[in-house]
Amino acid sequence: MEKLKVVIADDNRQFNMLLTEVFNSQPDFLVVGNSYDGVETLKVVEEKRPDLLMLDIIMPYLDGIGVIENLSSVEKRPNIIVISAVGQENISQKAINMGALYYFVKPFDLNIMIERVRQLLFSSSSKSEAVDINFSKSVEKKSINEVDLETEVTEILKEIGIPAHVRGYQFLRDAIVLATMDADLLNGITKVLYPMIAEKYNTAPTRVERAIRHAIEISATRGKAETLYKYFGYSTSQDKGKPTNAEFIAMISDKLRLKIKKSSQAK
Repeated sequence: MEKLKVVIADDNRQFNMLLTEVFNSQPDFLVVGNSYDGVETLKVVEEKRPDLLMLDIIMPYLDGIGVIENLSSVEKRPNIIVISAVGQENISQKAINMGALYYFVKPFDLNIMIERVRQLLFSSSSKSEAVDINFSKSVEKKSINEVDLETEVTEILKEIGIPAHVRGYQFLRDAIVLATMDADLLNGITKVLYPMIAEKYNTAPTRVERAIRHAIEISATRGKAETLYKYFGYSTSQDKGKPTNAEFIAMISDKLRLKIKKSSQAK
């Protein structure tokens, strides 16, 4: 079986590399080019003539919409799937109207992405089904996890003692949901997970890290010892210290994955 050629255009180099690894790990895809700005994307597409272009909207020099406009005159125009932290309906609809097959809003589950790409490229009716996928409202995400993860995580953070008005609360909730859906993200918390969240909230990865750290410190002072022991196996006393960001995210997401697994096995 001949592999479909893919070009990935995203100025976030860590995320670009992550997508490259995901596609190259599949039997039916091969990444033949990477680009990090809109102008470079046009050159790479012309040179590599890919079957699929994974295209970010916000890029230097020329944005994703501009790339799509310029590709309208290309002899062999690739299938285009947009990936972006910008989820405004007017932008996603414009991309779809200009010929994009699909619009993923970051952050998203990488396994869902691969399956959706296959459906779009190999289904004869794919072009009539082009829609956008939203991080917080994805039907696929909820059906796969079989629980409302955001609600579940919200309850856990509340139980642990992290108030919702703290900035790190939102970052931590997103991080736990993403790590629950894709455990591989735990191997790249600083290089992949933080940048994904930072892009969604238009901030810096270092600010995401600090805000999550602050939220965890609050839980150490406000949370009940028995609750902290329930999730982390120990209290946050001076001799044990507080869980690191990675420990906090990993241990809660692991418990959620086990809950989802038990739920699916019980059916």
